[in-house]
Amino acid sequence: MSISPGSTTDRGLEGVVALESRICDIDGSVGHLVYAGYEIDDLARNSTFEDVVYLLWHGELPSRDARQDLSGQLRRTRTVPPSIVDLIDSAPSTASPMAVLRTAVSALGHEDAEVDDPSPEANRRKAIRLAARMPTIVAAISRAQAGKSPLAPHPDLSMAANFLYMLDGRVPGPKAERIFDACLILHAEHGLNASTFAGRVIAATMADMYGAITGAIAALKGPLHGGANLKVKEMLDEIRASGQDVEAYVMGKLARKERIMGFGHRVYKTIDPRATFLREMLSELSAEQGDMSWLDMSSTLMTVMGREKNLHPNVDFFSASVYALLGISGGLFTPIFAMSRVAGWSAHLLEQWDGNRLIRPRAAYVGPANRKISG
Repeated sequence: MSISPGSTTDRGLEGVVALESRICDIDGSVGHLVYAGYEIDDLARNSTFEDVVYLLWHGELPSRDARQDLSGQLRRTRTVPPSIVDLIDSAPSTASPMAVLRTAVSALGHEDAEVDDPSPEANRRKAIRLAARMPTIVAAISRAQAGKSPLAPHPDLSMAANFLYMLDGRVPGPKAERIFDACLILHAEHGLNASTFAGRVIAATMADMYGAITGAIAALKGPLHGGANLKVKEMLDEIRASGQDVEAYVMGKLARKERIMGFGHRVYKTIDPRATFLREMLSELSAEQGDMSWLDMSSTLMTVMGREKNLHPNVDFFSASVYALLGISGGLFTPIFAMSRVAGWSAHLLEQWDGNRLIRPRAAYVGPANRKISG
């Protein structure tokens, strides 16, 4: 296929505007992240994850009645069908939690009588079911891989507190709940990233919501998208285990031209605004628990990378330490990303279907021409 005059090609579609959206605004040059007109720092400090879910779906923060209604629907819908629990239990203990999550979410579609109902009302109900059940699935995967039975959702807890409860059966304290709630807010949406774009492309074919979300999870599983915070945790664990000086460790990696995970971002040219808030949360949590080691390591890494490479931390860098202090295993980092981002994914699907158009870009053909089969 030839390309018409004036057309351009951009590897990775970098800088290409593929569609218009009212959901999220990002200005990477100044570290600006906004959900439906609200700055991310304002939302993280002054709202809840449930508020943000409503905001992404409806474009406005909820009234008191709307907040209570959505929270009630989410709490009533948390329990997953027994077939999904059986599927999780049957997965090999060595399976990637993201792979199990991807399969479980796909299977949820078999259990939903509205799976193929494309009406806006049915799609909003499916969005509620997915947002409510994905944390239950992630917690069940964690317990199954530890040889434990899943815990039933707690009917009286927020989404953040309920997830932490389902991991170990302990109701978290208010500080842990608030910090984890903020983490969910920070990961809920980020514009037309790889997984969101994948989901919208699938949705544009008029595939069902479960299929589109499954595709988004598959994209997030890739190490260039959703797995970076686990790599940060592994790096910090390596430093702790070796007892090596943090600065010497970084300088050695740089001398060998090895990558330091958690720094730099495809969009942000300054510090990721989510990282700024998470660093504050890490400081508070470290002081509360009397363990400053994660904060000290992270601060030194941040200083050295800024000095040597002029690179700034991204959201993955500090979230790894925050999750570690909350007692969350590294294998859950990306699934937690997914159970938060499903709010943004589903918002984009709802927006895509409101005036849908098939997403069909072109490729510039650069192969051989004028070939013939010889006699």
